Amino acid sequence: MNTTIKKILLTTFCILLLKGHSVAQGEPVYDHTSYVEMGKALTEAGKQTDELLKTVKFLEEQKENIEKVSNVIKQLKAVKELAKNNERLFNVVKDDLKAILDSPYIKPEEIERITESFNAIIDNAIKSVELIEEILSNDNLKMTDGERLEMIKAKEAESNEMVAEINQKTRLYQEIIAFREMQDKINNREAKY
Repeated sequence: MNTTIKKILLTTFCILLLKGHSVAQGEPVYDHTSYVEMGKALTEAGKQTDELLKTVKFLEEQKENIEKVSNVIKQLKAVKELAKNNERLFNVVKDDLKAILDSPYIKPEEIERITESFNAIIDNAIKSVELIEEILSNDNLKMTDGERLEMIKAKEAESNEMVAEINQKTRLYQEIIAFREMQDKINNREAKY
């Protein structure tokens, strides 16, 4: 009997607690001024959202403009490097080739072969410059800035290879001249007995 009374008391206690809690909520009250204020706040939030979207669009346009300028700067740097390489090529040909061809240790039949090998490199450099000029000045190729930059970088790498090749050939011919000069000195020395 004792447990039954405890169960009844516990059940009654729980019901009173739940009933007291449900009464405390009350009925919702409609407040016209707070509804109007909420409408104004939502309108203002919509305006702010619209302004944020305009700002995002503006920033995206500025980002595109910065990327375009960055690509143009990269193109200019690549073209500048290409021009510097071509200047090196022409200087080597102008100075070193003249010294090689004027050497008495270069045989007459070698002069034409040497000249042709250097001329081939110079012709290739001139064609590269003409192609770069076409790429940069003519929009008929319908290339994007990235594609132009890629093409210019490829020509720059090719130009670096040409500079290395012409330096290697110059060094080779200078070593041939030095060897032949040494050989001539050895063959024409006076014997001191």
